[in-house]
Amino acid sequence: MTLHFPFEHTYAALPANFFARVAPTPVAAPRLIKLNRELAIQLGLDPDQLSTPEGAEILSGKRLPEGAEPIAMAYAGHQFGHFVPQLGDGRAILLGEVIDRDGIRRDIQLKGSGPTPFSRRGDGRAALGPVLREYVVSEAMFKLGIPTTRCLAAVMSGEGVIRETVLPGAVLTRVAASHIRVGTFQFFAARGDTDGVRHLADHVIGRHYPELAGVDRPYHALLDAVIARQADLVARWLLVGFIHGVMNTDNTSISGETIDYGPCAFMDEYNPATVFSSIDEMGRYAYGNQPRIALWNLTRLAECLLPLFSDEQDKAIEQAQFALGEFADKFTTAYQAGLRAKIGLFTQRDGDEALVQDLLDSMTRNQADFTNTFRRLGDAALDADNDEHVRGLFIDPTMFDEWAARWRQRTALEQQAPAERRDAMHRVNPAFIPRNHRVEAVIQAAMRDDDYAPFEELLTVLSMPFEDQAAFAAYAEPPEADQRVTQTFCGT
Repeated sequence: MTLHFPFEHTYAALPANFFARVAPTPVAAPRLIKLNRELAIQLGLDPDQLSTPEGAEILSGKRLPEGAEPIAMAYAGHQFGHFVPQLGDGRAILLGEVIDRDGIRRDIQLKGSGPTPFSRRGDGRAALGPVLREYVVSEAMFKLGIPTTRCLAAVMSGEGVIRETVLPGAVLTRVAASHIRVGTFQFFAARGDTDGVRHLADHVIGRHYPELAGVDRPYHALLDAVIARQADLVARWLLVGFIHGVMNTDNTSISGETIDYGPCAFMDEYNPATVFSSIDEMGRYAYGNQPRIALWNLTRLAECLLPLFSDEQDKAIEQAQFALGEFADKFTTAYQAGLRAKIGLFTQRDGDEALVQDLLDSMTRNQADFTNTFRRLGDAALDADNDEHVRGLFIDPTMFDEWAARWRQRTALEQQAPAERRDAMHRVNPAFIPRNHRVEAVIQAAMRDDDYAPFEELLTVLSMPFEDQAAFAAYAEPPEADQRVTQTFCGT
């Protein structure tokens, strides 16, 4: 039996300095942990064939599917503000691209499939824990409606990987609209390769922004489009309490997808200063800093594109600054619209922004759970008797009482019935997120006991984040003191 992947290779058709041709390193004894059957069907693949031992070999890199042209992509990047001129796929190999059932081109990439010319003395492998974390969180983000890379499969390698200790190895099959990053542009710009920047920009326009191909200034329009997508993406992150954890330019996708789930996490109690990443000692990528960092990263992209804007540097800089100046309005518009929806407002009025901010400030002072506060607020919109379920999340419940009185005065100005308001709020305020202690429990069960039942159950819960699932109510609860996860770690 031969598994068929209808591969195309538009990126591998670019000049040779865009990538390195390299095959995955075979693993010892691949064993399928999880196949995303829904995604396989969407990609036009046969999930039953992928579930076979031969499928596990392909999804681990032990065997190449017919038509694959494996490459490791070149890119650079700013890591915590420090520029590294060459990074690249050090443990990821792109097998090819497929056109999914919606006509969208998707990369299929193996992560943890062995060393590449960009590995920088690394082993190119991945441990089981980070693979499970990326699978859980990326699928949760997809079900929350946030643009994201997804996971097609997770496979045990049958080999150990050496980190601080020996850990079970695994390989993740990642699917993305593309793996082109801000850092990909930086790779060519740092070398003074304007032709490379132009070639890459033309490829990105053709792949992600085809509507720009015929405009007068396509490269200006490209920057505008990437700015718009990133502003919307980061607003969506904040609205569900997500912290990326490592917003380097090499982790900023040109397509506007969330990519590279390393030390990512979701907040429990609301605090804009929240940091989970063990390597973010200065809080550069704290929850509340993410819009500012997104703009910083986009500024690095604009610098790369300057030679395509104008031969006159001052003129090019002025044009780039104008485009970047639009970020704040685009982000604020998306974020404030999302916040109004979260508190059940159907219209926009003066004072709304202050009303929501007062709630957030009160939540910070009272260490109120972010997800549960907004979810339960929907029930309070239906019936004031349900206020008790929100008040109980506040150290000083009277602070919620004071705010709720103002909130009800505001909602009374709208015509929607209480049930309609509650239903609208529940459609945007999830009941379930991948809480850190739950993700850690899944990882520990798998690593310690080879037990994937908790992993499967968590995925089941997160597949319907906006539904009240009485059987899984415990998954909505924040961690007890002894369950708290205060640090998350990169998967390298």
